[in-house]
Amino acid sequence: MDRSVSFCERVLGMRPVVLGDGRHVPASGTSKIDLHQVDRELLPYATHPTPGSADLCLITDTPHRQIPAPLAAGAVPVEEGPVPRTGARGPITSTCLPDRTAT
Repeated sequence: MDRSVSFCERVLGMRPVVLGDGRHVPASGTSKIDLHQVDRELLPYATHPTPGSADLCLITDTPHRQIPAPLAAGAVPVEEGPVPRTGARGPITSTCLPDRTAT
């Protein structure tokens, strides 16, 4: 985990952020990357989590009430949300989508 956060700092210019549960994550602007430890994955997590997998937290100006329609039109299920979470700059409302690119 430390090596991953360090890489994001050195190579990507991200800054480390400590979340309320004590986890260190790399962040930049309004976005952050939730890194997963093997056997300590965060919920919700990928269908097939693997070492090195991560969740991306991306911020949008789109109101949450408008998010479900384009997702449904693209056949993308909402896995969880809207729910309260901690973003790169503090509390946010989050809608979690599954990563269906992995097989």
